[in-house]
Amino acid sequence: MNSIEPSVKPTVPDAHVVLEALWQEAGLPPAALQRIVLSGREPVLPTSFALGTALQAGVGAAALAAAEFGLLRGEPAQTVSVDICDAVRESACRFTIDGHAPPVWEKLSGLYRCGGKQPGGWIRIHTNFAHHRDGVLRLLDLPPGAQTERAQVSQALGGWSAESFEEAAADRGLVCAAVRTPEEWQRHPQAAAVAALPLVAIDCIAAASCLPLSPIGGNDRPLAGLRVLDLTRILAGPIAGRTLAAYGAEVMLVNSPQLPNIAAIAETSRGKLSTHLDLSSAKDCETLRDLIRQCDVFLQGYRPGGLDDLGFGPEALAKIRPGIVCVSLSAYGHQGPWASRRGFDSLVQAATGINVSEAEAFGDPEPRALPLQALDYGAAYLLAFGASAALWRQRTSGGSWHVRVSLAGVSRWLSNLGRLADGPTHAGPLFDGGWEESASGFGRLTGVPHAARFSHSPSGWIRPSMPPGSHPPEWPAVSWQDG
Repeated sequence: MNSIEPSVKPTVPDAHVVLEALWQEAGLPPAALQRIVLSGREPVLPTSFALGTALQAGVGAAALAAAEFGLLRGEPAQTVSVDICDAVRESACRFTIDGHAPPVWEKLSGLYRCGGKQPGGWIRIHTNFAHHRDGVLRLLDLPPGAQTERAQVSQALGGWSAESFEEAAADRGLVCAAVRTPEEWQRHPQAAAVAALPLVAIDCIAAASCLPLSPIGGNDRPLAGLRVLDLTRILAGPIAGRTLAAYGAEVMLVNSPQLPNIAAIAETSRGKLSTHLDLSSAKDCETLRDLIRQCDVFLQGYRPGGLDDLGFGPEALAKIRPGIVCVSLSAYGHQGPWASRRGFDSLVQAATGINVSEAEAFGDPEPRALPLQALDYGAAYLLAFGASAALWRQRTSGGSWHVRVSLAGVSRWLSNLGRLADGPTHAGPLFDGGWEESASGFGRLTGVPHAARFSHSPSGWIRPSMPPGSHPPEWPAVSWQDG
């Protein structure tokens, strides 16, 4: 059928209402809500979900929290403006390097029907990294490497049900997800675990004195001079770091020289330093500790507990750097049977019922993905919002803080915002114009500007995007803004 299912709300709240709920949950000053301007309205994308509302509210909350932190430092009270179409454009991962748009997906990534002639459900596999692709192919008894074709994968999955393949893949550390209906997901124990968690958890994890507030001028970005270590990959975490960089933070992306990256790193590295550290090396771990002792925010996207054994769990970080704000991204949340499971946006969409709900709204017989990676971008803006909110709390009441956001939590948030009956017939935003060009270490980069605007200080990126390992693992003696 070409309509939304009757079990979902037919209307979507105003983006101001959505942002206000985020703001109140974070415990930030209510008066600041008078200084947010959110323009435009749904629908802006061909989707039944309120993606524009969520993205606009997320960007607005992140920027307003940064401005509120700037107010603590002596900046004038700033009005923050975000247009809904600008928020969507920034969240579409549209960019070119020397005029060329890199491919988004490896050829084997995507949806497959399982079970052959017997109904076995649908599975989504993610093969953008060669080791994930080859792991899936070995599990299917197919030749690893780039020569294997989708038809071979499809035929091999005929001997599996979607959930049995999902479990077998998870046991091997691979990234696949069975497509579930919303009702099937709600019966899953991980859905209950996610529902019990805040969308943006902001918790004090240790006592610490308030760190000093360095004053800044009225034309400086509100986070100018703050230092952020960004140990994330793929989209959500890097975009969170990029968002903090747009508000003036000195962000250092820390990559392992042993791990691959996706092409979007050229776009998500705008505004950042980029260095290499190998956390299997004791020397590099000590270098990281030195960086932590001088930083304000530690952003990471390892699975829950993944850094603990290396001595970089939140409690350990709070001892290394009292007053630190730890920011953690996970796929399915930090509690429940799937807490340690790997996942990406497309997989979480599949597992949590979004693909089925979207297909029903469009009248499609097959699962349908959202028109952009809304879980990644929504999580990114909420991570940046949580980071600035925790910084505000630290400077006003002390403590070391831990911010946590999950892709599954964002999926639940989107599903609860309501649905757009006219969304499936909308043509979507135009991407003509509104681009910005800059030199980068990858080539001439053409991308989309940051969606938030401050009334006094600028927003956006000053540092050029550079490849991993371009900078030494040390904080500059003089900030980029002053240099």
